[in-house]
Amino acid sequence: MSFGSLRRTLFGDPLNTLLSLGVLALLAWSLPALLRWAVLEAQFAADVGACEALDHRGACWGVVAEKARFILLGRYPAEQAWCPVLAALLIIGGWLGAASGRLPGAAVASCLLLPPLLAFPLLGGGFAGLETVPTELWGGLPLTLLLTGAGLAGALPLGIAIAYGRRSSLHLLRALLTAGVELARGIPLVAALFMASFLLPLFFPEGGGLDMLWRVLIAIVLFAAAYLSEIVRGGLQAFPAGQRDAAAALGFSPWQTERWIVLPQVLRQVAPSLANSAIALFKDTSLVTVVSLYELTGSLGLALAGDAQWRPFYLEAWLFIAAIYWIGCSLIARLAQLATRGAAPRPQADPPGN
Repeated sequence: MSFGSLRRTLFGDPLNTLLSLGVLALLAWSLPALLRWAVLEAQFAADVGACEALDHRGACWGVVAEKARFILLGRYPAEQAWCPVLAALLIIGGWLGAASGRLPGAAVASCLLLPPLLAFPLLGGGFAGLETVPTELWGGLPLTLLLTGAGLAGALPLGIAIAYGRRSSLHLLRALLTAGVELARGIPLVAALFMASFLLPLFFPEGGGLDMLWRVLIAIVLFAAAYLSEIVRGGLQAFPAGQRDAAAALGFSPWQTERWIVLPQVLRQVAPSLANSAIALFKDTSLVTVVSLYELTGSLGLALAGDAQWRPFYLEAWLFIAAIYWIGCSLIARLAQLATRGAAPRPQADPPGN
């Protein structure tokens, strides 16, 4: 954004000018105090005595240094801590690669789909001399990223299939899919997690059911797929029919038309809405703590619950968590921007003689 467009946005009319001046005045009043608390008078070393001596006049970032491993990795065994670290780096690296804007579409899809698949054996262990780690001990940031990445990797293809199924000429299929989507959209995610955790095992023989993580992941995939399917279906309904007719005239089969012409354009057009759902899912992974899976926020709660000395400095720890969520949401938003970059129509040249 250029300086001129920024000036027009902030000071283009009396109301915007008044609001902008009010925000600037608020920042000028609060920033010095915030700077003193967060930086100038803050305690960065993991010294609980020094933090208590501050009496909250400055931030105690030492709680982050002291509890970082537990917050970021949860209860995962310390001797194999490199496994969740590598799994998290794979998923983050995949997101960064997809957000770089330098990769073709197939490579972007690989960056989004493959890292979550590779993260499962890394976290589970049981190979190359590593001890097997039960899913109950997975936690922290790797679990948050895994639930988000694997949830989206499963929900988007399923959502696309549901969107096409609801456009089918088979009335029974349309009715069943519509009922399923409306049911999923009519309940909160926490209810879906409870149903997957306590009702799904009833359909398996005793001792042969899925563990908690897989049940939660199934609930997340189905829940997210319902919302993503509505987004994709809206894009399909808005797609101009003339392009399908032109593809048929060129000899494309219906499958080729959808695969090479319709679906890529639809996904670009609805990318902002898909990104909103992805961001919501990324933040909603914190709900899995209700079924005893301790992702990022759950690990923070465990880290502070058993330590009365560091518990008073929970605000700084939560700000650290908030910064991680902000970075993750920004990456997802960046992906949407790159996806829509090629969706805007190009300006047409004037015909000769005009």
